[in-house]
Amino acid sequence: MSAIYRQKTTLEQWRILQAVVDHGGYAHAAEALNKSQSSLNHAVAKLQDQLGVEMLTVIGRKAHLTPIGEVMLRRSRQLTTLVTELEQLADNLNKGWEPQIRLALEMSFDRQQIVPALTEFQLHSRGSRLIIEDTVLTGSVEHILEQTADIVITHQLPKGVVGEPIANYRFDLVVSADHPLAREAQPVSPDILSQHLQIVIRDTARKPVEAEGWLKAEQRWTVTNFAEALRLVQAGIGFCWLPAFATQSAPGIQRVEVSGSSHRAGALYLVLPKNETTGPCARLLYDLLRQHLTITETTATDPSTTL
Repeated sequence: MSAIYRQKTTLEQWRILQAVVDHGGYAHAAEALNKSQSSLNHAVAKLQDQLGVEMLTVIGRKAHLTPIGEVMLRRSRQLTTLVTELEQLADNLNKGWEPQIRLALEMSFDRQQIVPALTEFQLHSRGSRLIIEDTVLTGSVEHILEQTADIVITHQLPKGVVGEPIANYRFDLVVSADHPLAREAQPVSPDILSQHLQIVIRDTARKPVEAEGWLKAEQRWTVTNFAEALRLVQAGIGFCWLPAFATQSAPGIQRVEVSGSSHRAGALYLVLPKNETTGPCARLLYDLLRQHLTITETTATDPSTTL
């Protein structure tokens, strides 16, 4: 049985070394740490003696790292950061701060819009993990009703649930430029549309309910995301209802108008499924999303999302 390794150094010694380097010398580091300069000299000298390597040399009044010191300092920062995060996590858990939160996003929502909020959230998340999950149709409703997500962005509000309108969505029916529907007189009748293969996005609910969208095509292929649907559309295999952000840079795509429906549109809502029991970390992200996502007008259009 191997002997238990006992460390020679302390975190305090490494933190002092970092302070001496960061502040350019012992005098400024001592002032910043509210310690005597002699105690810092002693701590660094002992650290070097315990490890048997020279990490700092003093030239004039300024401390300089040796090549070995540069390597050791870089690794020590990883160590002290990890310990700080560990201690902070324990404090957060003790105060009710969630170690993990789940954000469910309706796939019709353009993810690029939440990047500023997530960037700011990362600075204040205190090490909590964030899970971002794509949802489609009744999958979003399921997360709300079963409270399996902390925050949901959805186009559907179940009865009795309130949400903050934060964006609008729009879906267009698209085909490849060489698809037969692209050569039909516009607008195309639903009867003609039903004769062609439709590509749909799979509902993410455990028990999906086909209560929305145009699903009358005799042939349907189901995929799990917009990227796969777009590839099939570009290949000329079928038609699909897709949002503008998914097709705006795609070559060879053409919009098709259908009699009675030039496009599908509606509002997207920010929802807190757990209401008053929402934890402080999830509440922080919710508030940041509200700040960064603004909507100037909520149009009363067809509330269904056709995928």
